[in-house]
Amino acid sequence: MPVVVVSDSSSCLQSDERKEFDIREVPLHVLFGGRDLCDGIDDIPNDIQDRPGVTTAGASPTELADTYRQALADSDGAGVVAVHLSAALSSTYSSAVMAAREFGASVRVVNSRSAAMGVGFAAMAAARCAASGGDLDAVEAAARSSQSQTHVLLVVHRLENLRRSGRIRTTASWLGTALSLKPLLRLDIDGRLVLDQRIRTAAKAHAAMVDRVAETVGERGAHSVGRVVVHHVDNHDAADAVGAALTQRLPQLSSLRVADMGPLLSIHVGGGAVGVAFEVCG
Repeated sequence: MPVVVVSDSSSCLQSDERKEFDIREVPLHVLFGGRDLCDGIDDIPNDIQDRPGVTTAGASPTELADTYRQALADSDGAGVVAVHLSAALSSTYSSAVMAAREFGASVRVVNSRSAAMGVGFAAMAAARCAASGGDLDAVEAAARSSQSQTHVLLVVHRLENLRRSGRIRTTASWLGTALSLKPLLRLDIDGRLVLDQRIRTAAKAHAAMVDRVAETVGERGAHSVGRVVVHHVDNHDAADAVGAALTQRLPQLSSLRVADMGPLLSIHVGGGAVGVAFEVCG
């Protein structure tokens, strides 16, 4: 049996993608109204990001260990590679490292240093390697090599969700003009959410995001752009417009789809947010 790949519900992988490569998914948690809802399993309100008192929680070591145990058994000992949401954004990675200790070298945990489909890209790279017969070392290497090829950009309509959840530092100097700011944010090399540009309007911020994608492709001297996913939180029209602009600017695109960001990430970035996760193939 091939190596089995595990990820978590932040990855935004489609069900057919998980099914095709047998990628196992561990749900993260939405805590709301005294209830613990499992992302991807339980029904979660579409406007969850606007509800007061909503928080999130990563997967527990027990949940992760249970999934790893079953995946390892299903691999007939070939091993497991677990690819998780950036350690800078969630406790899930540290819990995964703790859970993996039970299995020794048979379970490898990879910090994707990314979010949304950025996690999904790394999981898919690992799963493709496994499907082609790669051993545990090769599958782990495929997931890690995806880190340098994956980029995530984000425009939020308001900073309050990120500030409240601690995903941006409240001491950041650019928060002083937060009332009118529509910042272009990015995930840095360590998987932290940082300011890329200060911009005053959403339309200009979306245009700057398209420019930044094109610049990144040019800087890498890439022959092609791999998959691109435009994420959004209840802002499908803006996401469609960003997707159309990217298609026009980057005729070498191999694929592009528009997808909801999912409830867990929506809680942190707030309504109206639009982001782009993309792969650069040089």
